Amino acid sequence: MTELSATERSRLEAIVDEHGLFAWLGLEIETIEHGHVVLRVPYDEKFTNLVPGGEANVHGGVAATLVDSASGFALRSTFDNPEDATLTTTDLNVSYLRPATDDLTVEAEVVRAGGSMGVTDATVSSVAPDGEEEAVAVGRTSYRLFREDR
Repeated sequence: MTELSATERSRLEAIVDEHGLFAWLGLEIETIEHGHVVLRVPYDEKFTNLVPGGEANVHGGVAATLVDSASGFALRSTFDNPEDATLTTTDLNVSYLRPATDDLTVEAEVVRAGGSMGVTDATVSSVAPDGEEEAVAVGRTSYRLFREDR
């Protein structure tokens, strides 16, 4: 993978820091390369379910948000100017595998970034009660890409 320039990375980090939802989640960029991103959200009780017995489990909407957000950043990295990229989600599919009870990490990989459409695969993982990092959700997105040259 090709790392983004320090300037591109700092501009994308600024987007995360300034965005209300991302700031509320505590979203952090761990890795961002051309077509690949790893984001992290620390566990917080404000993200947990209301279901009796499931109070420690992170709400599935947080995992879905991470799939969507990481996918968008991965696709942004394929643009000439990632911080100025314009794109929108057209499809989001998330399959939940097990409850998340700790910090969440999402890794998104671009499957294809064409002239007007992009597709990604993403995996959200968390540390399980046994101490092992395990996938808690997997997802696929498609996006409409608005490239300047099209």
